[in-house]
Amino acid sequence: MSDKHLPLTEAAFEILLALSGGDRHGYAILHAIADRTAGRVKLHPGTLYRALSRMLEHGWLEELEETPGDQRDDERRRYYRVTKVGREVARAEAHRLASQVQAARAHLLVGDLEAPQ
Repeated sequence: MSDKHLPLTEAAFEILLALSGGDRHGYAILHAIADRTAGRVKLHPGTLYRALSRMLEHGWLEELEETPGDQRDDERRRYYRVTKVGREVARAEAHRLASQVQAARAHLLVGDLEAPQ
């Protein structure tokens, strides 16, 4: 996988993380990100939908034609799924970030179990 798209924006990485857990619609993506980050990251709907549009263009996501599973939802909701390429991009970004954390540890900037501040 080429690293030409790295580093990802925080929004793009968070969206890929949220969708790695399963298919979601936009509002559910916003909530998954807010929950996972304990409210530290709050995307506005405009930011979310611009990012989703770019990610669809890159082929990192696909929009589902049908509501997943047996969910009886508002039929206007659009559901998204991470593609194989999207998972590769997310994995590459995770490795890039892990490398940065290793460097920070080597320089004694963070410990092994230190919580983010």
